[in-house]
Amino acid sequence: MKPRGKALATLLLFTVAAGMPGLFACGGEKKPAQAQPGAQAPRQEPDEKLFATDTPGEAARKADTTAPVFTQLTVQARGSTATLERQGDTWRLTSPVEALAEKWVVDAITSELQSAKFKATVAEAPTDADLEKYGLKPPVFTVSARAYVPDASGGGKDDPARQQTVTLHGGLENPFDGSVYMRREGDPRVYAANGSVRYALEKDLFALRAKEFLGLDEAKVKAFSVTAKAGAYTLERDSDKSWRLTKPTAQRADPARVKRLLQSLRSQRALSFPTDPAEARKTLGLDKPAVEARFTLDAGEPVRVRLSQVKAEGSSKVYALREQGAEATLAEVPEAALGVLDVSPGELREKTALSFRLEDVKRLVIHPGDGAPPMTLAHLNPKPGTLEGWQMQEPRSGKAQSSKMASLLKTLHTLKATTFGETNPRKWNKYGITDASRGVVIQDASGKELARLWIGSEVPDREGHLYARGSGTQVMEIDVAWLAELPSRPEDLIEPPPPAATPDAGTPVPSP
Repeated sequence: MKPRGKALATLLLFTVAAGMPGLFACGGEKKPAQAQPGAQAPRQEPDEKLFATDTPGEAARKADTTAPVFTQLTVQARGSTATLERQGDTWRLTSPVEALAEKWVVDAITSELQSAKFKATVAEAPTDADLEKYGLKPPVFTVSARAYVPDASGGGKDDPARQQTVTLHGGLENPFDGSVYMRREGDPRVYAANGSVRYALEKDLFALRAKEFLGLDEAKVKAFSVTAKAGAYTLERDSDKSWRLTKPTAQRADPARVKRLLQSLRSQRALSFPTDPAEARKTLGLDKPAVEARFTLDAGEPVRVRLSQVKAEGSSKVYALREQGAEATLAEVPEAALGVLDVSPGELREKTALSFRLEDVKRLVIHPGDGAPPMTLAHLNPKPGTLEGWQMQEPRSGKAQSSKMASLLKTLHTLKATTFGETNPRKWNKYGITDASRGVVIQDASGKELARLWIGSEVPDREGHLYARGSGTQVMEIDVAWLAELPSRPEDLIEPPPPAATPDAGTPVPSP
């Protein structure tokens, strides 16, 4: 390249290099976010909370730095207006219906009101046309909240000087950043707030209403009766708070199963709340319900629950009506709700095969069956709460192994039936249960029988199951695996003799 050409090329390179920073600066510069749909650019964060406990625009007073306690909310959104009031620790809807409020929804509203701030001021003095652009004339949603600022001792609920009501209007969403346009009553400005504010505050009546309306606290239920397809039954609490079936037969109830039943009823959530004119109940089949229950409480009026199923045009819907005094709630519920209370009485009865207290057991008579002599064991240690001291008396004498006795007693105490059959059969021998059957007799120190177990024959078509008779009068079926715990010979329980001593290597063996 000629000298002149090289000089021109070098000059051109320096020129381009000098212009690059400006070029990159222009290319990388972002345009300021434009307020949507208005043309005014938002200002910086005004550092003002949604629920201001001072005059808008003024510095917060020292007394108002404490979080406000909300006592009333009015939410207008999606075509409904709902009023909620705090009653003690509970929020309730008072208009347009009387009902419990959905706790997590109300908590989200009050939390957002308590802590959220406006992120920017969009317009200082908007015109009516501006407000229409922002969706604030009329507003998309409105929340009016009443609260008080507690004093040092937490009081102030009835002090007018500590009470404050703030009304917030929400508008359209800014598609640029997902924020929502808002206005506070008494304040002309239009603000921008995070999209989470809109999500928390824009709730219709259904969202605000508690969906678990069938719930009953088990601790407060004294008795309940159910009529359903699987049968009718009544359960009552005893003085020790345990459950027992009183109908169709009197017997102990399985506390864990009853607890699950009441918990499952409580967890059924409403899918909708239809209007409840009296004539609609007949149309929905509630005059002849598929399931009907009545709950008697420790205090207050009883609760009546009815469930029905309506089938039309290939679809099926289930409705539940809960009534207590003058209050009635009608809701559509999941189809699974029909089966919660519709269970057979046998499913609710206690499955434990033998009824006795471990501390009362002082004698066991084990019948091995097959003509073998019974084994009698007695607990001879007067010290309470110990398993040491069990002795076999017949057909051999000897100390019983404490660990095996502990395992045997625990198994007998926790043995459960897999299912129940005939009650009080005239001929137990058809189940293989006779006086010669394998089994155990459990006695106290005086020889009084506390419980008895007979083991019968195998259950036809149910591999691994045996018929048995326990403390009740019903035929039981038990798992055959349990037999591994039941000893069949004295050697299974007696403590083995110590091994014979072997001569020490250094000790001479006497000559014969």
